[in-house]
Amino acid sequence: MQYLEGRKYVVQAIFLAVALVFATRLFYIQVLDGSYKLAADRNTLQRIVQSPYRGLIYDRKGQILVQNTPVYDLMVVPREVKQLDTLRFSQLLQLPLEEVREGLQQARKFSRVKASPLVQNLSTQELAAIQDNLIDFPGFSVKARMARSYNTHTMAHALGYVGSITPKLLERPQYSKYQPGEFLGITGLESFYEKQLMGRRGVQYRMVNVRGIEKGAFRDGEYDTLSVAGQDLHLSLDSELQGYTEKLMAGKRGSVVAIDPKTGEILAFVSAPMFDPEMLSGKGMGNRYMELLNNPEQPLFNRPLMATYPPGSTFKLVNELVALQAGVVSPNTPFPCNFKLVRCTHRHEYPSNVGIAIKQSCNPYFYQVMRATVLRGRSSNRFEDARLGLGEWRRKVMQFGLGEKLGVDMGQEKKGLIPSPEFYDKRNGYHRWTFRTVYSLSIGQGEIGITGLQMANVMATIANRGWYYTPHFVRGIGSGGPLPEYQVKHTVGVDARHFEAIIPGMVSVVDGNGGTGNNASLADVGISVAGKTGTVQNPHGDDHATFAAFAPAQDPKIAIVVFIENAGFGGSSAAPLAALVMEKYLRGQVAPWRHRWEEWLPGPADRFIKRRKY
Repeated sequence: MQYLEGRKYVVQAIFLAVALVFATRLFYIQVLDGSYKLAADRNTLQRIVQSPYRGLIYDRKGQILVQNTPVYDLMVVPREVKQLDTLRFSQLLQLPLEEVREGLQQARKFSRVKASPLVQNLSTQELAAIQDNLIDFPGFSVKARMARSYNTHTMAHALGYVGSITPKLLERPQYSKYQPGEFLGITGLESFYEKQLMGRRGVQYRMVNVRGIEKGAFRDGEYDTLSVAGQDLHLSLDSELQGYTEKLMAGKRGSVVAIDPKTGEILAFVSAPMFDPEMLSGKGMGNRYMELLNNPEQPLFNRPLMATYPPGSTFKLVNELVALQAGVVSPNTPFPCNFKLVRCTHRHEYPSNVGIAIKQSCNPYFYQVMRATVLRGRSSNRFEDARLGLGEWRRKVMQFGLGEKLGVDMGQEKKGLIPSPEFYDKRNGYHRWTFRTVYSLSIGQGEIGITGLQMANVMATIANRGWYYTPHFVRGIGSGGPLPEYQVKHTVGVDARHFEAIIPGMVSVVDGNGGTGNNASLADVGISVAGKTGTVQNPHGDDHATFAAFAPAQDPKIAIVVFIENAGFGGSSAAPLAALVMEKYLRGQVAPWRHRWEEWLPGPADRFIKRRKY
């Protein structure tokens, strides 16, 4: 009996202890902890997400290119919309009735309880015209944000644009923190540096009455968090040089890329045809985007990164360097200009050394250079010998950053193509092809594909005598430097002495008597240019023109590549354009007697005498 009496007290003690725990927790929830009060009060609170101030973008000289301007979005929560007079509402917004109805339908499809944008990019004046009347339309609110505005009419392909996040993107984990109607970088630098430019969102809680009128901050802002502005980007692009280069490329299709060889910083980046970056900002942006998208000239196509062309004769430089490093030729190795091997489109002096061969762009010479590299007796089977040799050749060529993405700080980059033995096995069959099948690679034709950015990087590598930094647009983020990966020096596995062997030939292309690139000469203003012309065979129409160069030859400050589609001989069109850009950058101005070049530079619509193809 005494035992039972003792158990009674134990049970009572347990009940009292549990009751005390519940009472203590209830007191904490109701009196001490306001978070539950916040949750309970959500029907009378308005949670306002504050988008941070997006980072600004400057050019290399500190000129502001992209800034922020205030705009407003009209948001809707479908569940809170009561007996909407859509006709009156559409008249208030000055929008077609069907557009309003469609917008409401899309909002309901997204969520009936979450806010989503109905009308975006309202100006301050447009907001003032409707704000006082919104009290009659429950479920609608105004969200302020900053939109991009531009102090330049150039650089559209490099800068990219900012757009509203799509429902499809919102489903992806990496965009889980974004809200409907928020904006993010879609292309270009705006997209690549989204994390740095975006900053961190803030949140404010505001008390509102049943009519949606704000009554002040909840608990004096105790639960508010401040937004943190995004970091500014300082670009390597020179806006003056960019504008001048875009002017030269007006009316043409193609690309121009200029790089500072010593740093890998991109100085000019032109994709033609161009468009004003302002076209993809502000009200009506969607309609303007569709105009650009449907334009047959494809102005949205980012040619320096996405268009892959056979490089033509400019690629002969890479083939020569690979052969020199392999020891199968020397700078003084002579090869006859044998038309039976491959056609050479003009008569010229005997190519007794590499300098003359480069100056005259002798096709048979470089045919024999690559043949010596590929066919080295690695196997007694001629098919296997070609296969093994091409594989080794490809590995050496790819060290120049070809056949793979360079890793520039921008999306959409294509890797191009340096064909492998497996490529020809698949196309021709295993042991069913020889060097004669692939000889066109020796002169930069055939299946090879290189982007403008890649070829510009090759020129920067030659200018540096065997090394390069990955090309990049951003030289500084906030108060710091570029991303770490753009401060790593890459070598290409070719000794510096071999570069010294080919550069005199490149100088003679431009300044030598009868050089194929004489139109790029800047000798009259004391600048020595090392370059190489190219004419890219095009089975679909007129040949493409290309020219690759760097200057000054002995202390390079700029490396440049010009591709002009359907413009014929590179020495007639691409070379003088490159000269103008180099002179503009190095001297800050163009000699008066060269201004006439700006007017008559040939483009795709121009026909001119194609005397030679190099």
